[in-house]
Amino acid sequence: MTRSPDTPPLKDNIFADPQSRSDFVFDEKVAAVFTDMINRSVPGYGTILSMIGVLAARYCTPGSHIYDLGCSLGGASLAMAHQIEHSDYRLLAIDNSPAMTTRLQKRLQEPDSAGLPIEVVCQDICESQISNASVVVLNFTLQFIAPAKRQALVQKIADGMRPGGILILSEKIRFPADDLNELFIDLYHQFKRAQGYSEMEVAQKRTALENVLIPETIEAHKNRLSQVGFRSCDVWFQCFNFTSMVAVR
Repeated sequence: MTRSPDTPPLKDNIFADPQSRSDFVFDEKVAAVFTDMINRSVPGYGTILSMIGVLAARYCTPGSHIYDLGCSLGGASLAMAHQIEHSDYRLLAIDNSPAMTTRLQKRLQEPDSAGLPIEVVCQDICESQISNASVVVLNFTLQFIAPAKRQALVQKIADGMRPGGILILSEKIRFPADDLNELFIDLYHQFKRAQGYSEMEVAQKRTALENVLIPETIEAHKNRLSQVGFRSCDVWFQCFNFTSMVAVR
């Protein structure tokens, strides 16, 4: 059944009970509670989505393409589509999770989203073609791509962008200094407990993500973006070990 936009999201209690160790996957169980999960797990997530919409409205040029890579339930796609004032663009929302893309397609049939120019594609973003792009979004996506594949993906994005276009890259990061890295991890876990997650939930999810979400330093991201041809890049948002950057092609 399609959920009404004003229906409260299902509560994330996936890790509330003891369970055997397994890697985190974006399956139907996660998709069902993802809205609650992401808002309670990423500090400033609502602000990031809103500002992605603002940035897209500024940089989306007529006749261009926009890509939301690893779109999950389409939060960034919807923010952009609602903010961009003209209609001369294609917005491709791409994710390799059928559970996510199916729910997004249903969401786009609801009255407040019907008619938005969002094309949903279930596909591995490493296999996606990028062309004529004025805006590309990787909103907490690159961290789930195997490190060995990241350079090629970002190079493909750069090669498929219009001059002056932007890449919005949001990531969980690590810090070069061990003491600061531990501090921000501790502060982040304190944030999660304040959102209602138990010690067991925090610990079990951290274990599940250990081999799946591989964070890098801000400097590593900047170096990669420079190497593939982005002419400038900097952080526009950061809270603890979560950041969002904008890079100009």
